[in-house]
Amino acid sequence: MEDLPTSATEPDGCVVVRVLSYNIRSMRDDVAALARVIRACRPDVVCIQEAPRFFGWRKAAARLARASGLVYVAGGATASGPMILSSLRACVERTEDVLLPRTPGLHQRGFATAVLRFGRARLGVLSCHLSINDQERYEQGRLLLERLSAMDVLYAVAAGDLNDWPDGPTFGLLAGALQDGWATKPWGREHTTRLGDPLQRIDVVFATKGVQVLGCGVPMGLPGVEERDLKAATDHLPVLAALRVPAT
Repeated sequence: MEDLPTSATEPDGCVVVRVLSYNIRSMRDDVAALARVIRACRPDVVCIQEAPRFFGWRKAAARLARASGLVYVAGGATASGPMILSSLRACVERTEDVLLPRTPGLHQRGFATAVLRFGRARLGVLSCHLSINDQERYEQGRLLLERLSAMDVLYAVAAGDLNDWPDGPTFGLLAGALQDGWATKPWGREHTTRLGDPLQRIDVVFATKGVQVLGCGVPMGLPGVEERDLKAATDHLPVLAALRVPAT
C-alpha cells in the first residue's frame, strides 16, 4: 500500500502533519505490539482513547510514549481516558483536560486538548471517547464543537472513538461541521473494529475547514504495520491521517 505524505514543512510555511487516533484498551493487551504499530505509522500527533486511568497511570503513559518514540502531552486519568502524545517536532503551547457532565450510572467522559505549533502552523488537537448512551453522546458531540471553537485557533483536529456510526446523529452532527477524514480523502481500510469483528467505522479523524486532508484511514498494509500486531495490540484498529495545515 502506498504511504501517506510524510511530515514536512513546505516553502510557504504550510506543514504536513500525520495524526493517529487509537483506542488502546487501557494497555491491557500486547504493549510491545501496540508500540510497533504506532512507530510504523510515524505520527506527529497521537490521539489516544482508553488510556490507563487508575493507579500508576502516569508511569504507563510514559512507558507507552517512550516505547513509541513520542512524548506525553495531555490527558489520561485527568481526562478520564483520552490522551495526546506527540513527536518532538511539535511545540506545545498549552493543554487542557476537560471532564464532561456525567449521566448517573454511566462512565465519566472527557476531552484531552492541546494547541501545538509546527513551525509557523498552529493546530488545535482534541482527543475524545464519546458515550455509549445516545442522548449523552449527542450532547458530548455538541460540547466537542464548542470546545474546538473555544480553543481560539484557525485550524484544529478532533479524533477519537465516537461509539457512533456514519449514519448516526452524533456522527452526523460532527461531520456536518467538520471534515470527516475518511469521507474526504479515503486511504487504507475503512472499518476500525478489530479484525474478525463486525465491520464498523466508529473511530475517526475530523478536521476543521482550511485543513487539507491528504488521506485518512486504517493503515492496513503499510510497511511495518503487521496484521498480527494489530490483532495483539488492542480491540480497535488505528486511524491515520495526513493533513496539510496552513501557516498562521
